[in-house]
Amino acid sequence: MAAVDAVPVLNEKEDKHSSNGSFADEKGAYVNEKVNLDDAEEVGDVFTDGPRLIDLGEDGHERPIVTDIDYATRLISLDDDPTMRWFTFRMWFLGLGLSCFASVLGQIFYFRPQTIYVSQLFIQIISFILGRALEYIIPGPSDLAILKTRDNIFWRFMNHGHFTMKEHVAITIMASTASSSALAISIFAAQELYYNVETNVAVGIFTYVLSIPVMKPPHLITDLRIISSQLIGYGMAGVMRTFLVYPTFAVYPQVMPTVQLFEALHRGDGMMAQSKRKRFFWGTFIAIFVWEWFPEYIAPTLTGVSIFCLADQKSPWVSRIFGGSAGNEGLGAFSLCFDWAYVGSGGGAIGSLFTPLSTQLSLYAGCAVCMIAFCACFAANTWHAQNFPFLTQLLYYENGTEYNQLLILNDDFTLNEEKLAQQGLPWYAASQLLYKVSRTMYIGAAVTHFLLWHSKTVWKIIRAGKDAIDDPHYKKMKVYPELSNWSYLAVFLVCLGVAIGTTYGAHSQLPAWGTIIALLFAFIFIPVIGTLYATVGYAPSIENLIQMLGGALIPGKPVANMYFSMYGYQPVVQANTLCADLKTGQYTKLPPRATFLVQVIGSIVGGLLNFVIMKVIIKAHAPILLSVQGTNIWSGQQVQSFNSDAISWGALGKPLYAPGTQYAFVPYMLLVGLLFPLPFWYLHRRFPKFGFDHVFTPILTAELGYLSVGINSSVFTSFLLAIFSQYYLRKYRATWFRKYNFLLSAALDGGTSVMIFVFTFAVGGAGGKVTPFPTWGLNPNLNVKNPDYCMLLNTGG
Repeated sequence: MAAVDAVPVLNEKEDKHSSNGSFADEKGAYVNEKVNLDDAEEVGDVFTDGPRLIDLGEDGHERPIVTDIDYATRLISLDDDPTMRWFTFRMWFLGLGLSCFASVLGQIFYFRPQTIYVSQLFIQIISFILGRALEYIIPGPSDLAILKTRDNIFWRFMNHGHFTMKEHVAITIMASTASSSALAISIFAAQELYYNVETNVAVGIFTYVLSIPVMKPPHLITDLRIISSQLIGYGMAGVMRTFLVYPTFAVYPQVMPTVQLFEALHRGDGMMAQSKRKRFFWGTFIAIFVWEWFPEYIAPTLTGVSIFCLADQKSPWVSRIFGGSAGNEGLGAFSLCFDWAYVGSGGGAIGSLFTPLSTQLSLYAGCAVCMIAFCACFAANTWHAQNFPFLTQLLYYENGTEYNQLLILNDDFTLNEEKLAQQGLPWYAASQLLYKVSRTMYIGAAVTHFLLWHSKTVWKIIRAGKDAIDDPHYKKMKVYPELSNWSYLAVFLVCLGVAIGTTYGAHSQLPAWGTIIALLFAFIFIPVIGTLYATVGYAPSIENLIQMLGGALIPGKPVANMYFSMYGYQPVVQANTLCADLKTGQYTKLPPRATFLVQVIGSIVGGLLNFVIMKVIIKAHAPILLSVQGTNIWSGQQVQSFNSDAISWGALGKPLYAPGTQYAFVPYMLLVGLLFPLPFWYLHRRFPKFGFDHVFTPILTAELGYLSVGINSSVFTSFLLAIFSQYYLRKYRATWFRKYNFLLSAALDGGTSVMIFVFTFAVGGAGGKVTPFPTWGLNPNLNVKNPDYCMLLNTGG
């Protein structure tokens, strides 16, 4: 491993058994080269045309990007101009405008058949184009003489000159924060679809935004529920940023395409290498924008081309194993997917071109076991699996009809024991049950993984303080004033008060002590999940554990369980988001106070508009959202899963998982997960050269149920692409990988996101009218065949 001066790092030489946080994906890829971080800037800029000393190995050739120091000093520039402006009219105008736009688009994506997020790269590209346009449209310094206006504070605020990288970063963070659908929206959607409780507060949201004092109290309660759930995690994460953001080992590989694109667009003007990178980016961007019209609209069969399905179009087992181009169709084994919306990152954290290979191999190993387990359970009719659809998120009676949850609840939506005795306990499909098993195991594995591999480093940083952190980018950020820990704590306390008040005001049945316990568990898991997210780029959900705890503490109350989940799970997600954005700010030298401010504004704007769009979509597409398979455009799979979990854990937590019942073993999987990392840790200590430290057990266990939902035809193609990019290109084409790999990911994600937006509003129904493409060979009639020509299995609700 490369010797470095940065202290502390996750892979210190004196602890040869603590290398699990490393970015090495191939044994022997390290070179014995000492890199002096203080001299890093003297060996050449990142964008120089020729090779730099820091890039070369002992053989004189460029060595692969492997360690955290490589990421920090070889992929990202250390240059900074502290006088560069970010607080400008352009930033606020575009930041707020794109926050509204992204929150609308993000809520639309929430109701897609496969979970897709608004790519930060999409926001980044749009904001750059608009920012440069405003640079020319708004009178600037060169125009003031013509207008006979003096250069003053007002005009410098309106247009001080060139559209800067810091303006661009602030806009992107604000809008991308707004793009994530608030978990509170899942509660409102579930209440409307399954409890017939209409949260009629759209007018209240707008009056809240406009600060009109005639707003009724219920409207304010709903608004504050969204806002408190979105912001409370920020206060928690802020006090942990010393070890989740500042150190070199906290790489956040998922932000690399974004950071490299910022630098390609704003740094190194005039350099030949930068000109080539820009042409490469825009050429790829345009090409993928044009191509995506085929798998998304003209030829949906390209979403999943399966030779097996084409050979046998009447076999249910062929559809279950090899199908996967439609929601809840099949496992997608050996399917070839030509739709980058599914092959790439889909705007999410995992991307074939930027996620370290060891992370992806752990994920795909879990997928392989997942395929075997799903098929074995269905074939053996385990848990009456054959009575239910192969893949579904709904609850069922034992005979296979959909479970009517309202028939077991009182008028206040609490459990009625007598009604439950009449209806009987609900059943899961085997695939959904195995998903719950995997996500329960994951929690235990994540805790043990953190303790074995990361706890020593985290404790050393906490004990030594941030003055001991020697990260080169963190050193550059010391010129900017920090937001104090007390400020973050104040945000947390204010949101805590709002959370407790609104849970009572909304009649959620969640007591104050329940809210506090939920937040306590979130606080405990932020460093555990956050460290995994920062080092390997992946953070599986802890929602299942929180729902389990909520069901045990507050039994018989599904709505209370939803709120318990919101305050126990959402803060962890928001904390990860804040830390990743703070790291982006550290890489791009955006002042930390600016990063926090734009995130808070984005969260508030996004949460409120999420609600409005949710109401519109439910009103227009409720029957589709309630069906098992939905359509290739609209699906309620996320709401279905969320509601089923609330019923199973909240209302039926004790009777469904009690000793002697069919699912009694599920909670004990937490203990199995605690033990799962130990063999790999022991084997690594005994055989340190065999690579057992690159088996990320939390990821492996979490993805044992990965294929239980959505479109699965992309898994095999994503695996092949990961091998090509993260192994072949990284190791054998190191220069091309450093210059273009992450930029390629940015171009593909960005172009795809722009296309999906245009498609969704132009012909996909978001504009009010669906315009289907005519049926032909690569666009079959979905009432008869799946897009990949596999046998259609899920035809009803």
